[in-house]
Amino acid sequence: MKFKESETVEFKKSTSELKEAVIAVAAILNKHGKGSLYFGIADDGTIIGQQIGKNTLKDISVAITARIEPKIYPDIKIEKIKNKDCIAVEFSGHENLYSAFGRFYLRAGDENKKLSTKEIERSIAKKQNYVYQWGFQVSETSSAVNVTALRAFIKRGREAGRISFAFDMARNVLNKLNLIKGNKLLNAGKALFCKDNSLEVRAAVFATNEKVTFLDIQLFKGTLFNLINQCEAYVKEHINWRADIIDFKRVETPEVPIKAIREAIVNSLCHRDFNNPSGNEIGIYKNRIEVFNPGQFPSDYTPEDFIKGREKSIPRNPLIADTFYLTRDIEKWGSGLKRIYDECKTAGVKVEFNKIKSGFVVIFYRPVSASKLEAVEKGEGVNEGVNEGVNSVIAYIRNNPGKRAPFIAKALEIPLKTLERWLKKAKIENRIKYLGIPKTGGYWIK
Repeated sequence: MKFKESETVEFKKSTSELKEAVIAVAAILNKHGKGSLYFGIADDGTIIGQQIGKNTLKDISVAITARIEPKIYPDIKIEKIKNKDCIAVEFSGHENLYSAFGRFYLRAGDENKKLSTKEIERSIAKKQNYVYQWGFQVSETSSAVNVTALRAFIKRGREAGRISFAFDMARNVLNKLNLIKGNKLLNAGKALFCKDNSLEVRAAVFATNEKVTFLDIQLFKGTLFNLINQCEAYVKEHINWRADIIDFKRVETPEVPIKAIREAIVNSLCHRDFNNPSGNEIGIYKNRIEVFNPGQFPSDYTPEDFIKGREKSIPRNPLIADTFYLTRDIEKWGSGLKRIYDECKTAGVKVEFNKIKSGFVVIFYRPVSASKLEAVEKGEGVNEGVNEGVNSVIAYIRNNPGKRAPFIAKALEIPLKTLERWLKKAKIENRIKYLGIPKTGGYWIK
């Protein structure tokens, strides 16, 4: 392993340079919001080792928490590097600006630049413009943390190699994750680990390409991790899958890459404006899938800036982004849109990233939409095409009982003859019934 200082990594020969180390921590926080500090490594990366007494780790912790404002609580541990004892300090924080010994610094390369008054004002204004403060605010309502969920999170983070500490007490874990302030849970912590919160995601399947007639509608609630899984499962359930036999095994391929869908869902929750009364939405139309986020894209940037790797990430909710990163729900800051784009390009799926007045939406265009089921029915996969058609009719009748065949065919944008075949099959299976006289009656679920 090659050791080199960077904008997020600082080396100190020993704790005799503790003051300079504290300044470096504040400077890195002001530039990147997170970083690493090592005692026992020279500036050029040479491993020297650090003499460690019984109070050494405590002295480092006290110096950082006492001299940096607002306070942070780093993760400090002894680490053996090339058979020599070193001390590794992991830290993060996303307040407007951090001071060290009453002064403000900003990381520039591997140096710490002292900020002037005007630079401080500009830095604060920039952070306020790009970062939502909701997650840092103390939760107004008390809510019990789901300890089981928190334990599972730590287990996943350790398996991913991004969490080094074990679960001991919920409060200690939340403190290390910067999700509490004093004895109170922050909004980000409540959204991540409390089921009793106000977060919702609306999901629906529409009969056509317009948001008019829906075949199914759901309202998901829970922690952010719960919402991710519920939304992903919903999309997987309502899209088309192709089945192939490869090496005598059945292999199913989704019409839109699931990795891209999940990434879009995670991004929509991670960058949401939680003060906006509108919630996240997933819309499955006949020709596309939309993942909507009621959070504005950074005004000075375009999606292409991040797809092409020209810009570094701007996490709108840094505490949530940090937590998702620890379990690999996001790989690294700023890579989400590029990962979605690359997955879709490989799969030959068209994808769009649109900034709109009410937020941001990712649109996946379905290669084979429900409107082409008749063609599928006439070609390969006859049974699968008919069954999917029957199921779509059943779903429509369940939500719109009493409609006649011509009305249903128009709503689903399919030929009347095709609909009649599907209705006949549904009646044979005893799933629907027709009530009333031929000219005025309609179809109902049995």
